[in-house]
Amino acid sequence: MFKGCQFDRSVILLCVRWYLAYKLSLRDLEEMMIERGICVDHSTIHRWVVRFSPLLLERFNQRKRAVTGKWHIDETYIKVRGRWAYLYRAIDSVGDTVKFFFSENRDLLAAKRFIRKALRRHGRPERFVIDGSPTNREALIACDSESRLLDRSRRSLKPIRIRRSQYLNNRIEQDHRRIKGRIGPMLGFKSPACAEAILSGIEMVQMMRKRQARYAYNPAPSLADQFNILAA
Repeated sequence: MFKGCQFDRSVILLCVRWYLAYKLSLRDLEEMMIERGICVDHSTIHRWVVRFSPLLLERFNQRKRAVTGKWHIDETYIKVRGRWAYLYRAIDSVGDTVKFFFSENRDLLAAKRFIRKALRRHGRPERFVIDGSPTNREALIACDSESRLLDRSRRSLKPIRIRRSQYLNNRIEQDHRRIKGRIGPMLGFKSPACAEAILSGIEMVQMMRKRQARYAYNPAPSLADQFNILAA
C-alpha cells in the first residue's frame, strides 16, 4: 500500500487518522508535524487522505461484522465546489452503519443505486424505516422487487416492510451529526472525487468507533491500533 512513498508509513497513517477523526485542518496538521521535526506540506497530507482512505475502507469492510435486520435510511447534504451534493446513509437498529453512498444528485436513480449496494453487501433486511420521502419509498419498493426476482434460493420471499416515520428516523438524523461535525471545519470539498474519498474515510472512522470490525486477539482496539492492523 505504501510502496514508493517518501515518508514512513507511521507518519502517513498518523496524519490520515488525525485528519479523518478530529476537527483539524490540513494546515493544523502541517504545523503539528513540524513540531515533531517532520516537514510535510499540507497538500501532501491531503493527497495521502484521498489516496489511502478508500484503500483502508476496503480492508475494513473485509472485517466488518453483520448488521441487524431493521434499517433506517436517509440522506444528508454535503457542499462540493459551492454546490449541494448528497450523502445517502443507512444504519441498523443498534446504530451501526450499514452502508453509505455519495451522489451529486438526489433522485430516484441515486436512491436505487444506494439501496442496491446495501442489499448486495448485507442481504435483505426485515424492515426499512424512512421519513416522508416518496422517492426513497419508490426506490425501496423497486429494489425489493428486483431482489426477490433475482433470488435463486427457491424460497417464497415476503416484501420487506417499509415504515414511514419522521419520529422513528431521528436515530439516523442524530447519526448524521457525527459525520457533519467533522465535515464542517473542512469548509466544503473541491471536487466530487475528493469528497467521495474523504467521506469514505470519515465513515470508516465512525464505524471503528462503533466497534463494527472484528480483530483477532483484540476485542476493543483503539483507532491507532485499527489503522495499523488495516495497513499491515
